[in-house]
This record gives sequence, structure tokens and C-alpha cells, in this order.
Amino acid sequence: MLQPYLTIAAKSTAIYLFIITAIRIFGKKELSQLSVIDFVFILLISNSVQNAMVGDNTTLQGGFAAACGLFISNYVLKLILRTSPFFSKIVQGEKILLIHDGIILREGLRKSMFSIDELKSAIREHGVDKIEDVDLAILEVDGNISVLSNNYSHRTVKARKKPQLSHNP
Repeated sequence: MLQPYLTIAAKSTAIYLFIITAIRIFGKKELSQLSVIDFVFILLISNSVQNAMVGDNTTLQGGFAAACGLFISNYVLKLILRTSPFFSKIVQGEKILLIHDGIILREGLRKSMFSIDELKSAIREHGVDKIEDVDLAILEVDGNISVLSNNYSHRTVKARKKPQLSHNP
């Protein structure tokens, strides 16, 4: 009686690991800054693998078995990622340098699968107008882009300058 549900949990785990591997192979950009195309793609992937996970079992128990398999897989994977830097590097990758001292690093763009327009958009989101003003732009392992700029920092400090108090008695 329990075996069909254990099978569903095992299938769900296999699909989970497959999708993580596929996303890792095809680029981490899909995990953040989702475009409409990326969002539709994720919806279609989830729909396409549903039958592979639960088969003909559309019962509540089958859904619980699939969800339990996924929750347990996710917990175990996160535990392994936290405790094993080597495994974390394989699954999540490493940060990628995109801009250094105002110069776009083409190799970083190629690895990250970002276009120059996407990179320009990301630095504008950080309040920097020109690539030349960026000291450092890094694609982090979580898919976010960190942007450091001395020009931006100086503008921020000036914009947040405390108002002068009047010395009127």
C-alpha cells in the first residue's frame, strides 16, 4: 500500500535533481531576473514533468507523496550545499566578474550568457549611468549582479548629507 507513494516520492526527487542539473548546465540566469519567456518556460517544464512524477495517481495522497519527496530533496540538497564547498561549487557555480575598472570582460559575459544590453540595464538598476563608471560588476552565485562604483558612492554620500542645523539663539 505504501510502495506506490514511495515510488512517487522517488520519481519526484529524480525530476527535481534533473531540473536543477539542467538549469545549471544551461545557465544560472534563469534563476533570477526572469523574463516573460523564462517564466513561461518554467511553467511549461513543471507541467511537462508532472505526469513523470505522479503518473496516473491524481489522489491527494499522491500529491502529498510528490510534495514530500520534493521537500525532503530540497532540504537534503541545501544541507549538503551548506556543508560542502566543493559540492556547492559544482551545483551553484562561482561568481563571475563582468566589469573591472570600467572595462567589460567579454569572457565573463560569455560564461554568464548576458548580453551587453542586459548588463547595461543591471548597472542602471544600481544607479550607475555608464559602464566606465563601474569599478566592479559581479554575477553572484544566486544570479544577482553586484555593482560597485566610486562615482555612485560619492553621489550617494552627497545625496544623504545631513542638513545643517541653524545656530540661531
